[in-house]
Amino acid sequence: MTVVTEHVVRNDAREAPPSMVERMTLILDAFDGRAARLTLEEVACRARLPRSTVHRILDSLVKLNWVEHASFGYRLGRRALGIGGGDGGNAEIREAAAPLLHELHLQTGMVVHLSVLDGNEAVYLDKVGGRLASSIPSRVGGRVSAHSTASGKAMLAWLVPERVDALFGGPMNRCTDRTISDLGVLHQELNRIRQRRGLAFERGESARGVACVGVGIRGHEGPVAGLSLCGDARTAPLERLAPLVADAAREITRTLFPELGGGRRAARPTATQQAETWSPEARTRFLAVRGAGWI
Repeated sequence: MTVVTEHVVRNDAREAPPSMVERMTLILDAFDGRAARLTLEEVACRARLPRSTVHRILDSLVKLNWVEHASFGYRLGRRALGIGGGDGGNAEIREAAAPLLHELHLQTGMVVHLSVLDGNEAVYLDKVGGRLASSIPSRVGGRVSAHSTASGKAMLAWLVPERVDALFGGPMNRCTDRTISDLGVLHQELNRIRQRRGLAFERGESARGVACVGVGIRGHEGPVAGLSLCGDARTAPLERLAPLVADAAREITRTLFPELGGGRRAARPTATQQAETWSPEARTRFLAVRGAGWI
């Protein structure tokens, strides 16, 4: 009788469901790389756990940034990627963008920024500007309210309105007297950016006397980074140089996500050639407010 009891106890222990930590580990292990994109059913199948259990745990992991949830399902979040890659995958973005940042600076003589979204803030990953860089109050690793910068607004324009509402539900920080401080006005601005094929502009919203043009670098499900060109608000020819920024953003996108279509271009025109190629009428059509899709 004792032997039977021990056998039952041991059998129950072996078949008992794993602890919460074990279940979380099984779910995270279901993602076999940073590029893995899985539906709820696929995660449950790989983890060999009940669908309801997986759904409940995934909800918690999403809130804690271990996992991201998008229209296709789930993928690893920045905290999970940060453990494996040290910086949440930002090194890959910086590597892909580095030659384009330097090229943009050489072509225009202006300051170039690469940034990513972190909540409702933009974090600067890189800054290229030579001696001019000191004239722009930004630094690598620094943070700024995303709604006050051109690249930040360009990234926010990729998000669904409900996500923007969640990010800016409280009082909105003002960097200058020109910073957008009303959520309704921000939505109007983001809609204009969408209609302008993803191009965002700001003049004195983040720092007095500074003007920028920015574009989001797109991934499968939204922005992975933002690219911007900044200079003196009195003299910077933002509209004329916008095509250069858009072209660089497309190039970075193709490098990071070649499966989205298009290969690397053999060469891009210089700033002077671009100015000659893009007539005022062509630039007007390019920048016109219309629902023509993203850059």
